[in-house]
Amino acid sequence: MKTYEHGGNINSFAKKLNCKTEDIIDLSSNINFIKPKIDINFNTLEISSYPEYNKLFKTLARNYKIKNTNLELFNGGSSAIFTLFRHLSLKKCIIYSPAYLEYKKAANIYNYKTTLINRFENRYKDIPRNSLVIFVNPSTPDGKYYDLKKLFKIWKEKNTTVLIDESFLDFTKKSSAIKYLKKYKKLYILKSLTKFYSSAGIRLGIIISNNKNINLIQKNEPMWKISQFDSKYIQEALKDKKFKKKSLSKNDKNRKKLFKLLKKQSFIRKVYRSKANYFLVKLKSLTAKELQDRLLKYKVLIRDCSNFDFLNNSYVRIAVKNKKSITKLKLAFKEIEKNVY
Repeated sequence: MKTYEHGGNINSFAKKLNCKTEDIIDLSSNINFIKPKIDINFNTLEISSYPEYNKLFKTLARNYKIKNTNLELFNGGSSAIFTLFRHLSLKKCIIYSPAYLEYKKAANIYNYKTTLINRFENRYKDIPRNSLVIFVNPSTPDGKYYDLKKLFKIWKEKNTTVLIDESFLDFTKKSSAIKYLKKYKKLYILKSLTKFYSSAGIRLGIIISNNKNINLIQKNEPMWKISQFDSKYIQEALKDKKFKKKSLSKNDKNRKKLFKLLKKQSFIRKVYRSKANYFLVKLKSLTAKELQDRLLKYKVLIRDCSNFDFLNNSYVRIAVKNKKSITKLKLAFKEIEKNVY
C-alpha cells in the first residue's frame, strides 16, 4: 500500500470491477451510513457575494457548548491538521499510534522530529519536553475511547502542546476533552463534521482552543475558507434534532450485529472492541490483501490496515453500515469459510 493511503476509494474499486459505484458495499469508509435531513434548495442559495460565517460560528459553538471565540473553521479536518502543524512550528512531535496517517505526513512536511508511541503496548512511555502531542480519541483504526486523565498529567509535566482528534467522538456518548480547556492552555481539539454527518464531500473541520490560541491562528488565516454550500449544508444538518439520537441508536444496533458476525469467523483471530463506527480485525489465516481479493466478487470493499504504524498485513478495518451491507458480508464470509484452508 501507499504510505498515506486511506479507505473510501470507491471509484477506483468500481472501475476495477467494471461496475457502478452504487453497486459497491463500501466497508472501507468510516462515514456514517445515516444521513441528516436537509431541507434546502441549493439553486436558491445566494452565492454572488462573499461568504459570511457569523451564523455558522454560532451554530457550531452552540452544538459543542463553547463560545464563538473558541473555534476556527477549516476546509476539512486535514486542512486543520496541516495548518496547526505549520502554525505551531515546533521541533518535536509525538504521535500515539496507530493513528490517522495525515499526522505523520504533516509532521514530515513541516520537518518535525517524530516519535511514534505504540498506544496498545506502552502509552505511558516517557516523552521529550516541549513536544507536540497527537492523540486520536476514539482512536483509529480500532475505535477505542481512552480516559486521558493520567496522560494529561504526563503531558503537563512535560510542557507539551496537545492536539486531541475527536473526529469520531459523536458516535459515542463519551465526554470531550473540551473540559480540559480551562486547565490546559496549550490544548487544541479537532472536530471533523464529515464523519458523523455523512458529508465527506462537504469540507468542514474546526479547531477548538482558548481564545488566545484561536486569535493567533486566525492572524495567518485567509478571510474566506468555507464555501456558502459547505456552510449552509452543515447549518441545516445541525437543525435535524432527531438525527443524533437516531444515528447513535442505529449505529449501536448495527455495531453489535457486525461484532457478532466477525467473532464467528474462523479466519479472524481478534476483533477489537470499538466505540466508533468501525472495527479493527486481526486475521488468522489470510492476509488483508487476500481477504480483499476474496471479497471482490461480492463487490465488498474493506480497508487494508497494513500501512498503519505498528500493524501489519494481517489487519483490516471494517465499517459499520446498514443492515443490507451486514447481510451481504455474512453471505460472503459463509463462502470464504468453505475455502479458507
